[in-house]
Amino acid sequence: LDNPGDIVSASLNSKVGVVISAIHGDAGKLPLEAEKNTAGLAVIELLADLGLDTGIDLVLDKQLPLCSGLGSSGASAAAALLAVNHLLGEPKTRQNLLPFAIRAAELACGAPHADNVAPSLLGGFTLVRSTAPLDVLHLDYPASLCCIVFHPELELSTEDSRTVLPHQVNLATAVQQSANLGALVSGLAKGNYTLISRSLEDVLAEPFRKGLIPHFDEAKKVALTAGALGCSLSGSGPSIFALCASREVAEQVGRRIQEVYSRAGVAGTVYVSVINSTGGYILNGDKTS
Repeated sequence: LDNPGDIVSASLNSKVGVVISAIHGDAGKLPLEAEKNTAGLAVIELLADLGLDTGIDLVLDKQLPLCSGLGSSGASAAAALLAVNHLLGEPKTRQNLLPFAIRAAELACGAPHADNVAPSLLGGFTLVRSTAPLDVLHLDYPASLCCIVFHPELELSTEDSRTVLPHQVNLATAVQQSANLGALVSGLAKGNYTLISRSLEDVLAEPFRKGLIPHFDEAKKVALTAGALGCSLSGSGPSIFALCASREVAEQVGRRIQEVYSRAGVAGTVYVSVINSTGGYILNGDKTS
């Protein structure tokens, strides 16, 4: 997504190590202790790798909702790394910042993964072939592709969403999911919207997780009727995403999904965004802040 995104401010201080002086927009739910926060831990790992004991002060402005399926914890880690790397004179490339972000992601969900932090740092569509060794691929995609995300005001923790997934899947399901993924990559590369649409089918997680999201089936139905290429859960939910061939279609899809939840008495927010091709970026280039 091009928006919304977390904002992290970084500045030098006279102390040793990383200090999170404030977090805004989290309703007091996130820890200020740097080693217990994905943004703080990512920077701690970066400084350790560089062999620095530089004092860093971080301020987090959480603009992504928590427990939303939108990669909020990963966004904070990526933003903090980009800010501090810039502050220190860009000693690392974005690709080389990934391992520190992955270790921070492990803090949030108990397992090291690059699903959220790779696109947050690199932008666009990324395919994480492996984390050990790290192998992240940047995928081509059509420039007009647009995304809509609807975030209902429902909280669903990643842990709860994981408990409903089976520990094993049958061969037919694994083959179908692999086929859909391969076709999706091809469709993105060729700009073939028909193929993208046929491939946007999750047979691995959606069938088990959708039961945790009220009104999901109805929302998906109206999204496809309104012209979405495909629709599914964003991450572990409760957010719902759809890919569309244009912004106009995406805005229409967003309105239709929101209407479903409004009729059910559930408030929510619609985000419509082009595909961010660059990842996170520096808002203020002053290297003292």
